[in-house]
Amino acid sequence: MAKKKRLIMRTVILIGLSAAVIYALYTNLNRDKMNSIEINSKAPDFILTDMEGNKHKLSEYKGQGVFLNFWGTWCKPCETEMPFMDNQYQDYKEKGVQILAVNVGESDYAVKNFADKYKLSFPILNDKGGEVQSAYKVNPLPVTFLIDKDGKVIDEITGGLTEEDIKTLMERVKP
Repeated sequence: MAKKKRLIMRTVILIGLSAAVIYALYTNLNRDKMNSIEINSKAPDFILTDMEGNKHKLSEYKGQGVFLNFWGTWCKPCETEMPFMDNQYQDYKEKGVQILAVNVGESDYAVKNFADKYKLSFPILNDKGGEVQSAYKVNPLPVTFLIDKDGKVIDEITGGLTEEDIKTLMERVKP
């Protein structure tokens, strides 16, 4: 009887492990399809609040280019690119390019401390519930979406950016 129970238990474990391996393979093979917004599609609209309590609705930026960046305070590439983003924001905000930096679910305290440390001047929004992160299928961080003056996503860039990269990308969405 004990041998039969061990056999059943081993079979159940083997089936569970097999299912996990199949799932991992499936998600890795389909990652590009699952984790991206279609280029030239309308950007998913959202309303988020910045650190000063102001609401920002993406669709209200129609007519401007938007550099939409998803980030976290714990993300080293994010930490590196944020001051570069702020430098370029100073040059491009008068040229019709807006930066919206969406933090992915951290406390206002952590986000505000980070923004103060780097003296960031562009709107920093907090996606506490992760709804916008889900709508944009963001994973991993950092991810930047370029949205043109008509509200269409023209590119998605994953990974950290240099200051030169950011300048080039802002030129692409400048109206």
